Amino acid sequence: MEFAEKIMKEIHSAISQNERFVLGIDGLSRAGKTTFVKKLASMLESKEIQNMIIHIDDHIVERKSRYNTGQDEWQEYYYLQWDIESLKEILFENLSYSNDLKLPYYDHALDRHEYKELNIADKKVIIVEGIFLLRKEWSSFFDFAVFLDCPREIRFSRESLETQLNIEKFNKRYWKAEDFYLEKVRPIEKAHLVLSCEKLVEN
Repeated sequence: MEFAEKIMKEIHSAISQNERFVLGIDGLSRAGKTTFVKKLASMLESKEIQNMIIHIDDHIVERKSRYNTGQDEWQEYYYLQWDIESLKEILFENLSYSNDLKLPYYDHALDRHEYKELNIADKKVIIVEGIFLLRKEWSSFFDFAVFLDCPREIRFSRESLETQLNIEKFNKRYWKAEDFYLEKVRPIEKAHLVLSCEKLVEN
C-alpha cells in the first residue's frame, strides 16, 4: 500500500521531532472516509503510536440553525451545517499544541449538544475525518491532508434504498454543495494526497 507508506513517512517525521501530527481525511459523502480512517488507526496502533479520531459530523449544529433558514438548501449544508468559526477556535486552533479539548457533541435524537472534555496530551496523531475539511477556514491546520475521490454514482449507490428515494434533497442540498466545494475550493488541488475509491478497494 504505497499511499499508507507515504502517510506513515510523514507521521514518523513529525513524531521523531516530538511534534503532534494532525491528519485530515477529506472526501464527499459516502466516499469511504470512515473505513479508511479505521484502517489507518489500526495501522498506527500496531506500531504503538497513540492516536485519536475526530469525526466532524459529531459536531454539527441544531436543526433550527441548518434547516429553513431562508438560504438555499445547498448553502445551509455547506455554510451552516457546522459552526465554522467556533470549530476553528475550539477545535482546529488547539489540535497541535493543547492537551485538552472541550467539544460540543450533537445528539440527533434530542437535537441538542452535550459538551465533552477530551484529553489529548499523549496523542501523537490526531485524525480529523469529514466532508469539506479543506475549506479556507480549516485547511491550514492540517499537517497532511488526504482527499478520497469517488464518483457520485458510486457514492450514491452506497446510500440506503430509502435514502435514495429522496433524490430531490440530494439535488437541492447535497450535490449543489459538493459541486461548489469541488469547483470553488478545489480540495483535490489542496490535498497532499488524492486517493480514488477504486484504488482503496484494490488495497
